[in-house]
Amino acid sequence: MLKMAVLVSGGGTNLQAIIDAIDSGKITNAEISVVISNNANAYALERAKHHGIESLCVSPKNFETREEFNQKLLETIQSYGVDLVVLAGCLVVIPEIMVKAYPNKIINIHPALIPSFCGTGYYGLKVHEGVLKRGVKVTGATVHFVDEGTDTGPIILQKAVEVRQDDTPEILQRRVMEEAEWQIMPEAINLIANHKVQVIDGLVKISE
Repeated sequence: MLKMAVLVSGGGTNLQAIIDAIDSGKITNAEISVVISNNANAYALERAKHHGIESLCVSPKNFETREEFNQKLLETIQSYGVDLVVLAGCLVVIPEIMVKAYPNKIINIHPALIPSFCGTGYYGLKVHEGVLKRGVKVTGATVHFVDEGTDTGPIILQKAVEVRQDDTPEILQRRVMEEAEWQIMPEAINLIANHKVQVIDGLVKISE
């Protein structure tokens, strides 16, 4: 059974998609051990509580230095003995010490088709604003492993979403979540939980 820690910062819609996929059997051989947020007011924590999942806040505001926060976050995750760390709308920059502790065991959902509209400065609505400003016709979402870079780790799954002429960043964000993010994040977790994902020479190989 794959044990997961899910890291969140806000409403937790991707967390809900994961919970629903476990409940429906779309994700097998996996469970959420803990939900951790850097934001004590994140509704995602309430979602976890409603489903009987342990939840807690580890906020950088409670530490004198970023290094102390990073160490506490890592120690907290390690205390649950998890096999996979899932970044589901987590706005905290994952520290190098965590990447080294969990090589190819941290996954992230990015609201665009990497390598487009990714990297420093591209997160949340800023991604969709960038897509619309450039007149891009197709966007989407990407699930990838996390490495020391920003949105540079091996890509696991991607799904395309049409950009429409009357889209606003908010409308596009919602459609990308519904048509892509909430689909491929659970799918990626299910593949990993059932030992169908390998990283070979920096590329993801998925077995049948």
